[in-house]
Amino acid sequence: MALIDLIREDVVRVPLAANTKEGIIRELVQTLAAAGKVSDSEAASRAVLDREAKGSTGLEEGVAVPHGKTLAVQSLAVAVGVAPRGVDFEALDGKPSSLFFLILAPPDQSGPHIEALAEIARLCRSKAFCRTLVSSRDAKEVVELFQD
Repeated sequence: MALIDLIREDVVRVPLAANTKEGIIRELVQTLAAAGKVSDSEAASRAVLDREAKGSTGLEEGVAVPHGKTLAVQSLAVAVGVAPRGVDFEALDGKPSSLFFLILAPPDQSGPHIEALAEIARLCRSKAFCRTLVSSRDAKEVVELFQD
């Protein structure tokens, strides 16, 4: 399944309310739970936080891709969040992160998880695309950018 098929308005948060790493993760997991994609928010959050403890998923240029494997999802689930002012996510370049892609997958489904990570990495090579996403006013605008 393509990333674009997973990004709908109900899994996008613009702007994110949280201003900490853990808060961002919990808010995006809760967004997926509200969309009916996660059966146990606490287990899903714990999976992502445990993965984060092994090394930050804050990349460079304001992008972070927190992810984890959990039985709280039946299939690949992705949430997108935008924090225009940026949040310290312990990124590789030391800069705040503004664009978040949270990925959850069942433990037995590595393929889709890896494909989603690769597709996000490809998209984020475009600094212009990332800047446009960060300046989005709402979830509808984010979804439209992915569809274009």
